[in-house]
Amino acid sequence: MSRCLPRDYGCGSVVCVCNSSWCDFLGPVTREEPGVAGVYESNKAGLRFHKSILPMAQDWEIPSLEENTVLLTLNVNQTYQDVIGFGGAFTDAAGINIKSLPGQIQEDLLRSYYAPEGLSYNVGRVPMASTDFSTRQYTYLDSPGDFNLTKFCLADEDFRFKIPFIQKALSLAREEVYLFGSPWSGPAWMKTNGALNGKGKLKGNPGGKYYKTWAKYFVRFLQEYGKHGINFWGLTTENEPTNGEIPHFPFQCMGFTPETMRDFVALDLGPELRTNDYGSLKVMVLDDERYYMLKWAQTILRDANASSFISGIGVHWYGDFAGPEILDKTHETFPNKFILATEASEGFQPFVKEKVRLGDWDRAETYASDIIQDLSHWVAGWVDWNLALSTQGGPNWVNHFLDSPIIVNASGREFYKQPMYYTLAHFTKFLPRGSVRIGAATVHSDISDRLTFVAFKTPQKAKVVIVLNRDFIPYTLCIRDGDNLFKKTISERSIQSFIWW
Repeated sequence: MSRCLPRDYGCGSVVCVCNSSWCDFLGPVTREEPGVAGVYESNKAGLRFHKSILPMAQDWEIPSLEENTVLLTLNVNQTYQDVIGFGGAFTDAAGINIKSLPGQIQEDLLRSYYAPEGLSYNVGRVPMASTDFSTRQYTYLDSPGDFNLTKFCLADEDFRFKIPFIQKALSLAREEVYLFGSPWSGPAWMKTNGALNGKGKLKGNPGGKYYKTWAKYFVRFLQEYGKHGINFWGLTTENEPTNGEIPHFPFQCMGFTPETMRDFVALDLGPELRTNDYGSLKVMVLDDERYYMLKWAQTILRDANASSFISGIGVHWYGDFAGPEILDKTHETFPNKFILATEASEGFQPFVKEKVRLGDWDRAETYASDIIQDLSHWVAGWVDWNLALSTQGGPNWVNHFLDSPIIVNASGREFYKQPMYYTLAHFTKFLPRGSVRIGAATVHSDISDRLTFVAFKTPQKAKVVIVLNRDFIPYTLCIRDGDNLFKKTISERSIQSFIWW
């Protein structure tokens, strides 16, 4: 990669600065000769996607565990899920921050995500109207009683802060970008509480005029974006539907139970999409926390009619303290439905005072650890939240500020690539769409909370192993792939990606 321009803000590690005169890019992951692996490392000490070449080990003697050595054995014949991809969300806040930069720096930011020399993102989440990461509350149908959607229209924010940057990302990406839309709330006049936030749901019942109108709203959104050359791969049925069941919930939400979501998909949304030639879109239910997952899946997907319209399950990371066994159980019960991680962000806990921490390596490790856990338990991809935020962590109309892999300093005419950005690269650069997770096992279970890993084979026939060391000491890792053996020190507080053919 090109050289990082480091800056230390006292949060444990460094950011890499991008401005009018310099921006680092990751570059391609190159194919190595047989018998050697490319190894890419980022760490708390300041390495960022640093490449080295690792020859196959000649010494087959495996040192003992007492020497902090781990043997990882691959089984390419043991296969699991295919990768869908990785990406982030085109929120109003992201667009506002990108637009606040000079033109070339705007492009460098989007290149950093979607171009081959950047993260090679191939997924994008698009909010359907406003979220908390907007400067105001709005929907596309705010005229009361408009059941025929005669006044449906995209907002100024779509034209200024979403569509141009989505179009640019699509033009930069080497492979197809899978876009999916997610609504936060229906119009206030359609809801029981008459507001976009707070406890409220659609009036009436699935199959009734309000639910029918809401299904048409999805179709009009797809049609209006299609007029700008933006076509969608999928939809989630509602962002965090459980929020709309909480009294006084502070920002946009709309309540669904598993039962009402099942019936809405079966009676309204699914048929409306098919009638309007959107039947091939990948509809995802839940789009909420892990601990709700199994109940929602069982309630919705055991209904044959609803299930026929649904391709997958979206899950957010904020409840990932619930064990990954839920992911396994959901996959085992519904093996034909994919699982996609659809939102994550750091700094979300109420007790966290510093919402943005420039150069925080702990947050980078938390991202990497969550991705490894998800991928190890049938999740097919991982989608971050805001692509870019301000140094305050916004804008956000309810001051619900958060961190982001890229932070924009508009007054300084520059942006900062956080450590989170580089840990994301250790997955996005090595696991193109269609990569398949393979078996990987170690007998050293006593260090599993400190040294975590996941292994894949790619469509290009490469083998990939990604290893995260959260410990304060280094380990020697031996990777056995058939007759091949690679031996490498995994430095403390580091993430390393191995790739070989």
